[in-house]
Amino acid sequence: MKLNCDLGEFTENNDADIMPFIDMANIACGFHGSDAFTIKKTIKLAQQHHVVIGAHPSYPDVENFGRLSINITPDELIADVQYQIGALQALCTAENAKLEYVKPHGALYNDMMKNITIFDSICQAIAQLNQSSEKPLSLMIQALTDSAVFEKIASKHHISLYFEAFADRAYLDNGLLVPRSEAGAVLTDNQDVVSRCQALLDQQPLLSINQRPLPCHIDALCVHGDTPNALAMIKALRATITAQEQH
Repeated sequence: MKLNCDLGEFTENNDADIMPFIDMANIACGFHGSDAFTIKKTIKLAQQHHVVIGAHPSYPDVENFGRLSINITPDELIADVQYQIGALQALCTAENAKLEYVKPHGALYNDMMKNITIFDSICQAIAQLNQSSEKPLSLMIQALTDSAVFEKIASKHHISLYFEAFADRAYLDNGLLVPRSEAGAVLTDNQDVVSRCQALLDQQPLLSINQRPLPCHIDALCVHGDTPNALAMIKALRATITAQEQH
């Protein structure tokens, strides 16, 4: 199982401490946080530690850190997503680095998992960029108990999917995330997070906040870089995954 983290979101951060322990870095593209210099530094860090680079685009909403839904047209959304991927791609090119996938941020991520029109627009945005790319970009989405509709749309656009679970977020009974506005939405206890990771490594299903099993295919496990105690959490997860691999 791969470990991924949202990084490059703040000009003051602990990304240099986190990067050695992860496999995939979802790098902010400026619309919810970060700036060009921070993005460039994060790309260099990823290269230094042989971490796969992904674009982390958002709604244009720095004021709310991209965590509020915005009502925009599909064409506007496609342009916004392509603009952000393009910015990160240009900085990757300058550093001789490869951009390999896209993972939307915050409200945009949640909205694409609830609204097929938004998901299709994001796929269109990526597919249009892939037309002239030697290495097509993949799309990272939330693992669900039934992903058939997402797989069908992605296949239509010739996009491969990564499925991720969240180490530090609570789940609703329908498999979606508990909104951050609700109590218990973010898990901050390391033991809870490690226990979830170990259960997944042992082929046990995710459990909802009401202990309902949520069986699904998972390629990667995510920790948010701004979660309290994120560094200690990521170190504990890396140790757990490494121990399982060596078992």
